[in-house]
Amino acid sequence: MSALKKRLKEKIEEHRPRTARLLKEYGDKVLGEVTISQAIGGMRGIKALVTDISYLDPNEGIRFRGHTIPETLKGLPKPKGKEMPYVEGHIYLLLTGEFPKEAEIKELAEEFKVRRQVPMYVYDVLRTMPRDSHPMVMFSAAILTMQRESLFVQAYNKGISKLDMWDPMYEDSMNILARIPVIAAYIYRMKYRSDTPIAPHPDLDLGGNFAHMMGVEPPYDDLMRLYFILHSDHESGNVSAHTTHLVASALSDAYYSLSAGLDGLAGPLHGLANQEVLGWIQNLYNQLGGKVPTKEDLSKYVWDTLKSGQVVPGYGHAVLRKTDPRYVAQREFCQKHLPDDDLFKVVSLLYEVVPPILQEHGKAKNPWPNVDAHSGVIQWYYGVREYDFYTVLFGIGRAIGVLANIIWDRALGYPIERPKSLTTEMLEEAAGAK
Repeated sequence: MSALKKRLKEKIEEHRPRTARLLKEYGDKVLGEVTISQAIGGMRGIKALVTDISYLDPNEGIRFRGHTIPETLKGLPKPKGKEMPYVEGHIYLLLTGEFPKEAEIKELAEEFKVRRQVPMYVYDVLRTMPRDSHPMVMFSAAILTMQRESLFVQAYNKGISKLDMWDPMYEDSMNILARIPVIAAYIYRMKYRSDTPIAPHPDLDLGGNFAHMMGVEPPYDDLMRLYFILHSDHESGNVSAHTTHLVASALSDAYYSLSAGLDGLAGPLHGLANQEVLGWIQNLYNQLGGKVPTKEDLSKYVWDTLKSGQVVPGYGHAVLRKTDPRYVAQREFCQKHLPDDDLFKVVSLLYEVVPPILQEHGKAKNPWPNVDAHSGVIQWYYGVREYDFYTVLFGIGRAIGVLANIIWDRALGYPIERPKSLTTEMLEEAAGAK
């Protein structure tokens, strides 16, 4: 048993009594009330899910296992000579709540190299799909195709104790996490680079190997280490996390569950924001003949966007009430590696121009930029300019968090999710409305 799996097993056994006690002694404790607007409006704000993997603090942003983004980036081990941490180390942190030691991270990185061999039939399936298929369709289908490999299904069919179900779920999830960067890079090279896949490098970590297979030179490897960490988890209520949890609650395996979650991520209201930001910025840039706009140009463009009934993409957040720390982390990377890039200059100017306008406009609770305000622009700079592929990149990172969540869901024996529905007439009666 690997060091990570052994430590995770210890953590699970420590945690189970806490959940059992809450159910037994405090199960009737009321946490809040649901309003009609919440029932109709997508259950926003309803406190009805449990996760210890991450928490979205309105003032500090996402906390991974209690650690802010700066604390996370500082505490995780880094590959020699690199400025961003091992993605494998972040996986260790999300699973155990602990930063791995140097020996532990090296063992885990080597384990991922062993696990990342993608079955040949996955490539066969991808190559039979129409080349104009959306890369997210290919990505989700490839993961679903591997379901025949599920160790959870094999264990369940043989008969497995509920207390042990986390074990094969862990094995499936780790195999998926090791393989999806290989699959994603293969899809990219097949679709957008004249069908010239690049084989995995035997000596590189997950982030470095992904950049190698994409065919993009350093420091793109550090960018993707940062990118995958920042996009890994965002509590349990967002569509991709909630969908993965919902499907897994039926005792579906990790392949079914993650594929479903990625299908949700592909929706325009969830995973497409980064490309919408990039398109919006490029539209202005092109209108000005390829020139960096002045603050006056930007101010007019922002007001025109708002007056047309549209939102300013990349700004605002349902929970955050300050600048997204994920935005700040990407901004610091850009200031170091692409300070003179025109599109980054536009992003920087927007940071100065947009918040005061949104405050004056009065309809945005949070006028500050979120993670998507930067993501697409940086990918464009490094030559990854195929908008449709950006959600696949998001999906690799998001898989880390959602799979960590469903491993723990199995470990703590969470039941099938089954909320109760009401009719419109019932709501009208409750409201006293005729």
